[in-house]
Amino acid sequence: MLRKILVPVRGDGMSEALLGHAAALAVRHAAHIVVAHCRVRTEDLMPYGVQLPAFARDTLAEQARELANQQEQGLRAQLRDLADRLGLAVTDAPAPEGASVSFVEEYGIMADVIRRTGRLADIVVVAKPDRDRNLGANSLKSALFHTGRPVLMCPPEHSVPADFSSHITIAWNGSLEASRAVATTLSQARSADKVTILSGGKDGAQGVSVDELVAYYALHGITAHTHLFEARNPGETLLEKTSELGASMLVMGAYGQNHERETFFGGNTQAIVDKAEIPVVLVH
Repeated sequence: MLRKILVPVRGDGMSEALLGHAAALAVRHAAHIVVAHCRVRTEDLMPYGVQLPAFARDTLAEQARELANQQEQGLRAQLRDLADRLGLAVTDAPAPEGASVSFVEEYGIMADVIRRTGRLADIVVVAKPDRDRNLGANSLKSALFHTGRPVLMCPPEHSVPADFSSHITIAWNGSLEASRAVATTLSQARSADKVTILSGGKDGAQGVSVDELVAYYALHGITAHTHLFEARNPGETLLEKTSELGASMLVMGAYGQNHERETFFGGNTQAIVDKAEIPVVLVH
């Protein structure tokens, strides 16, 4: 059951997209959103190994506090607007019924905040990494490898499709990561209007067939359709097939190979992280 959605945010311009996708999930699942504003600690801003005069340290600390306060005020305004538009109850605790949202302050860099708070969330919502601005890669990595939770990677667009998560695709190759993705997203599959399994048809080596996955879903009351394909670049093809089928979200196991190896030499997961223009739920 999807009940707690963690949305770590900071002043990088991605808050609206993250909040929008989290709100759509919360409404569909009657879940509670925890928006965690990550405030950088003053000591993290000080130049490493450089001795600064007291007045310089005080000035830097005051500027950091003022910037953090401005960011917090802006995010709270976005939160109120989003809650009003989508009918979310603003509360410190989950509402007894329906979707709700709360706002908390967390001190530290975002990767550390995610590591600390994500383990007791049902899903963590982060932005697709922006390589040009060098933003988001550490947040995604922390969520994937240090929380043990599904991670919803959102595209930068602010608008959220009206049918978001009503039709989802499941990437299947029979691997351990793929099976974890299936098991940890059963509530999303159960709430969807349609579930389509995408498979490259090479799951035999992994020992678990597409038909067995269909049967597993059926045990949970979920009717799943299958779509087989052949491709030289499975990662890119998963994105293409998801769009072609009219689905609004892809679910997949992530980084079956070594993360660093995929980052430098390429791989199916890295191709999706780099090129996705749709929301993707990643599970490691």
